[in-house]
Amino acid sequence: MTSTVPALGTRTAEGSALQAVLLDMDGTLVDTEGFWWDVEVEVFASLGHMLDESWRHVVVGGPMTRSAGFLIEVTGADITLDELTVLLNDGFEDRIGRALPLMPGAGRLLAELYEYEIPTALVSASHRRIIDRVLTSLGAHHFALTVAGDEVPRTKPHPDPYLAAAAGLGADPARCAVIEDTATGVAAAEAAGCRVVAVPSVAPIAPALRRTVVTSLEEVDLTFLHGLMTEMR
Repeated sequence: MTSTVPALGTRTAEGSALQAVLLDMDGTLVDTEGFWWDVEVEVFASLGHMLDESWRHVVVGGPMTRSAGFLIEVTGADITLDELTVLLNDGFEDRIGRALPLMPGAGRLLAELYEYEIPTALVSASHRRIIDRVLTSLGAHHFALTVAGDEVPRTKPHPDPYLAAAAGLGADPARCAVIEDTATGVAAAEAAGCRVVAVPSVAPIAPALRRTVVTSLEEVDLTFLHGLMTEMR
């Protein structure tokens, strides 16, 4: 987990209930959820197995141990979890090396949070090696802290990654806005006590208490995030 934490008393955070913004990576900031599935399909095809499209909703947004373990179990593939993890990470790194499209509105939102000095963390179930590659495109300077899935005892859907991010920023989880694209990530953020903005990528996510659903990051800006926190006061 890397950290260069700014003070919370920034020019827009003062007097606001918003202390920090915590963002998921795959499918939220970068359009890569499809990359993971494509790599999984290719790897299992090389092992002699065809993946069922319906399994995509099971593996999306989860930690690799869960996703890869599920696919090994349902296919009966003759490969260990450790071996499969290496193949999937290698395949994904190759994909993002060729292209890494940002989600609509992602670049503008990161620039705004940086401009107004809002403490911001990247919180992903992806491994550190993947996050560090993606950061070259997202801009590491946009994040005071990053949390990888292989750096916490339990990753999403457990609250540990978001609790670690909030603690690292010195923020109260209840005063953190989390932006996520999957039910797994939403569950983790809500278990941590955060206010959630869901931007569904692969599967629908319903609105709920402390959860707002939008169709795109283009609907989200700093005014929007401050407004969500004001509603909860």
